[in-house]
Amino acid sequence: MNSKVLSRLCIFFFGFPLVIALILLKQYNHIVLHTVITAASFLASAELYNIFSHNFKLQNKGVVIVLSGLIHLTMLASALCACFFDITPENINTFVTAAYIGAILICLGWEVFSQNSFEDSNSHIVTSITIITYIGYLFTFLSRMTFFEHSREILIMFLTMVFLCDSLAWFFGVLFGKNNKGFIKASPNKSIAGFIGGILGSILSGAICWYLWNAETGIQNHIFEGSIVKLICLGAVMSLCSITGDLAESVFKRSGDCKDSGTIVPGRGGILDSIDSIIFSAPVFYFIITHLYQGL
Repeated sequence: MNSKVLSRLCIFFFGFPLVIALILLKQYNHIVLHTVITAASFLASAELYNIFSHNFKLQNKGVVIVLSGLIHLTMLASALCACFFDITPENINTFVTAAYIGAILICLGWEVFSQNSFEDSNSHIVTSITIITYIGYLFTFLSRMTFFEHSREILIMFLTMVFLCDSLAWFFGVLFGKNNKGFIKASPNKSIAGFIGGILGSILSGAICWYLWNAETGIQNHIFEGSIVKLICLGAVMSLCSITGDLAESVFKRSGDCKDSGTIVPGRGGILDSIDSIIFSAPVFYFIITHLYQGL
């Protein structure tokens, strides 16, 4: 059994169940999950910084990573404070947005006051703001889902859509993708068969969640009211976002001549390699789900 197959099996049997267990720990507004996300954001920011360093002149590494992580620390602190004080999800979203804006302003101010010459300043600023936005801000939409009333179900559905998209894309690609690869230049090993498998995986996840939690079957709470078509469409959109998120990170790595973002995850590469689809998909999922269902 080769290492890629072994890593996929380990993720299936150990990694994903561990993530579900973290979601089920809802105490103190999912404080354990918030802590894990915050730690992942610091590591992923460092990995993206290293990728960019192959092409660009960058600001001080510690400053950039701290500014990116500051947004998640704000989310973590807000989640904890919300357990003891009257803080609404809208307040928390405001705090996080303020932290994001503050991080960018500090980034700009750092460039003004820390440099003696400015020939590389545009490179410094653009790369820092990209890291702060991509890791620091977009990744917070996963954390924001913890403030839904039915946060466990929402998080499980979202991550299952992403996980099944990735897993079935790989599985279909291995079985049926040998002769239909190369249609996407950003990742020549991706195949049309894998693309179809990923879409089916996310749609399957949506259908399962509708069966478990919709108003008709009522196995648990009446969360996803209405037709199954809504979650099938959501699954299709999530598959496209998940695949695009994976490809976007492939563009970063290809431009930086890197095979993986890091080595911290055996058989997968770095933290960023493991969360790239989540980063891209989470904001889209968050905004769609809040419009599809009002009782979350």
